[in-house]
Amino acid sequence: MDKIFIIGNWKCNPTSLKKASNLFNSIRRGIEDVKNAEVVICPPFVYLSLLGAPSFARRRASYGGLVFGSQNCFREERGAFTGEISPLMLKDLGCKYVIIGHSERRSHFLEKDAEINKKLKAVLKQNLRPILCIDKISQIKRGIKGILKSQIKKIIVAYEPIWAIGTGKACSFSQAKRFNLSIKKVLGKKHPVLYGGSVNSQNALGYIKESKFQGLLIGGASLKPKEFIKIVKLLSKSSY
Repeated sequence: MDKIFIIGNWKCNPTSLKKASNLFNSIRRGIEDVKNAEVVICPPFVYLSLLGAPSFARRRASYGGLVFGSQNCFREERGAFTGEISPLMLKDLGCKYVIIGHSERRSHFLEKDAEINKKLKAVLKQNLRPILCIDKISQIKRGIKGILKSQIKKIIVAYEPIWAIGTGKACSFSQAKRFNLSIKKVLGKKHPVLYGGSVNSQNALGYIKESKFQGLLIGGASLKPKEFIKIVKLLSKSSY
């Protein structure tokens, strides 16, 4: 495997800039020696510039370094859309990745595949790399509708079984592998696919070695510096 992706999704956490800064700095210091993994931190919008996303984008190469991503975005570049954040703004802030269609966006905010499709197109237009979250194969097909094959290759797919999100009940390696193979039948054998759902340092390596994923989308464990650093180092130092 040439490259492994480790995406930390902080969701609506932490609740203060001080806590966010302490969390980020702990992770940054802990993974300075990591060379063969793409570690992406996705904090709430309000912390992106305050944590230094623009300066990181300028001084750090995306390969083998720590980079920033966004948890969501709007489908338009600008306009009268109160409360929304556009992919153009995210690009200016130094983001390189955008999570699209997370299960919590689908369930709590009722995002549909048609809306997610528009967001994917908007993100790709800005040369940002989308991370499309799905738990059904049909969500891939509807999500990529009308997108050129050359652009589809840039989309990272994250398989996150809804029942495993935040429950502590991770998917079995065998079941996850079956779904991974099903995704690759649609997108191609070399297409990057990640696993997300109750990931921890005990099961992380299994999803790479046994289930054959190219990386992980990590929620709760990304808020625990020691645990997240342990996962990053475990995966970056292992051969697959």
